[in-house]
Amino acid sequence: MSDAAHSNAAPADLIELGRISAAYGVKGWVKVQPHSANAEVLLSASQWWLTRPVPELARGAVASAPVAYKVVQVRSQGATVVAQLAGIADRDQAEALRGYSVQAPRGSFPAPEEDEYYWVDLIGCSLYTTADGDAALIGVVDEVLDNGAHAVLKVLRQKVGADGPETLLNAKGKPAEMLVPFVRAHIQAVDLAARRIDSDWPADL
Repeated sequence: MSDAAHSNAAPADLIELGRISAAYGVKGWVKVQPHSANAEVLLSASQWWLTRPVPELARGAVASAPVAYKVVQVRSQGATVVAQLAGIADRDQAEALRGYSVQAPRGSFPAPEEDEYYWVDLIGCSLYTTADGDAALIGVVDEVLDNGAHAVLKVLRQKVGADGPETLLNAKGKPAEMLVPFVRAHIQAVDLAARRIDSDWPADL
């Protein structure tokens, strides 16, 4: 661990923003592949928390604790982000960070513009439809995808049962999914406090 890396306790609200894909140049810069088209948080954060990847084949392997690195310089580089981190001074040190996840506390994110949302905040929201008149539950947002033109909600289908929402299964016995475009034409309202999204997307597509 470099002198610039800190082992203080990581914040509880860390969100993974991307992964280091390679070294960049010969002076210790790293290249990061963001998880979404919006790299604003990577560019604005003064400190990144890096977590070493856990080998998929390592049974019982435990993820390492996140380590904080001060961001000295950072800029966009095409679809990626490149940065100089304090204490990483040459290409070999940067290459050793390949595969590490890059995280930042949710509380440090810049405030989004009106009618803009961070994808991480949409995950876990219940999606409802008014396509047939009254509001009906479609399911819960499990993931947000990027198709190049706009965001797409991957929704795990649910129905309202006697004891609350129940997950619907497909013919193979796995949770049924639906993809819903996250665009103004179909999304009527987003209430993050209530963890609810209203749409006119048909529930039977």
